[in-house]
Amino acid sequence: MPDYHLYTLPNGIRILHKQVTHTKIAHCGFILDIGSRDENPDQQGLAHFWEHMAFKGTVKRKSFHILNRLETVGGELNAYTTKEKLCFYASLLESHFEKAFDLLTDITFHSIFPKKEIEKERGVILEEMAMYLDTPEDAIMDEFDNVIFANHSLGNNILGTKESVSSFTKADFQAFIDQNLSTDSLVFCSVSNWPFEKVLKLAEKFLSEIPRIEKQRVRQPFTTYQPAIINLEKPISQAHCVIGCPAYSLHDDRRISFFMLSNLLGGPGMNSRLNLAVREKHGLVYTIDANYATYIDTGLFGIYFGTEKKQLKRTTALVLKELKKLREKPLGTVQLHTTKEQLMGQLAMAEESNLGLMMMMGKSILDQNRVDSLNEIFDQIRRIKATDLTDIANEILREENLSILNYVPVK
Repeated sequence: MPDYHLYTLPNGIRILHKQVTHTKIAHCGFILDIGSRDENPDQQGLAHFWEHMAFKGTVKRKSFHILNRLETVGGELNAYTTKEKLCFYASLLESHFEKAFDLLTDITFHSIFPKKEIEKERGVILEEMAMYLDTPEDAIMDEFDNVIFANHSLGNNILGTKESVSSFTKADFQAFIDQNLSTDSLVFCSVSNWPFEKVLKLAEKFLSEIPRIEKQRVRQPFTTYQPAIINLEKPISQAHCVIGCPAYSLHDDRRISFFMLSNLLGGPGMNSRLNLAVREKHGLVYTIDANYATYIDTGLFGIYFGTEKKQLKRTTALVLKELKKLREKPLGTVQLHTTKEQLMGQLAMAEESNLGLMMMMGKSILDQNRVDSLNEIFDQIRRIKATDLTDIANEILREENLSILNYVPVK
């Protein structure tokens, strides 16, 4: 039996809840299957702008009242936008759960996008963009998306462009919502000490008047990858590099194996192959890591590092050497066992965060209509063979399949 409860209201909104009896904190939020990839070319940054504007006024609350509603009882109200998801969420003492549910419903469904607030928040977002541009390790990752997903909305910066952000009006927000919001493509998710029946009563109280909204939206798949090597001069003191390529989608059975391969190569552990080969052995970097993100129809693998300009070529060669080892030399029995144990331990620790668990559950329901338990994921990991990893490395991590983006300090 699943250790969570799932119920669909008559209007299509799903209520997802996991009871954790040893906590006094409730984490809850609306996760919407809407993200930056759903924007038209003239809408770049609109989903993220909506995330900001949700806090700036509703039919019954002004911005001040929204911001103070939970903060005054020690709670936190926040939001985030990704390529495929938009989330409004809160964390607070369980005794104030109803306040959070009420407020989150209000900002998700009843925002009014006041003109004065749009003008103010426009400036805030432009400053946010400037902050990222001043941080090359962040900026290069965003730009690498555009290298991999060229001429596709997945490659667009979530923040948008200066031109697009400067142009949005109230009508643009409403048009974007009308195009994308569907009640069967959003979920209210919570993790708390409350029994499910109590959460469901609140859901019926606050959500029963929301009408059913159905949209037949089709996301354009990405199918046009072309490897590229790009060098850009920047007014920075250190060279930055990302090496990567498209990878398996979240619906591909090989994604768990590739995630384990990515973790072995450059996961958070100090014993990752890249960290040992490049930092510990040669002292060429402070940070080097590998990341793998999945989307509904594709994925993205990337290795990031920063190094001295004169060491860029050498460091890149060392990274490519480690990828070659994965393609040519299968893991031994002890290595494979250790790699599995490390990944399972990391996943178990990640689930200790109830906030992260709440978000993961909501995303899983939207993407796959289920939430896999840790034991189910562990079973998948235990079934992985060394030959599976070698086959995947030869399919995805071929040198001719890789793109490289370098930020090089101006001479």
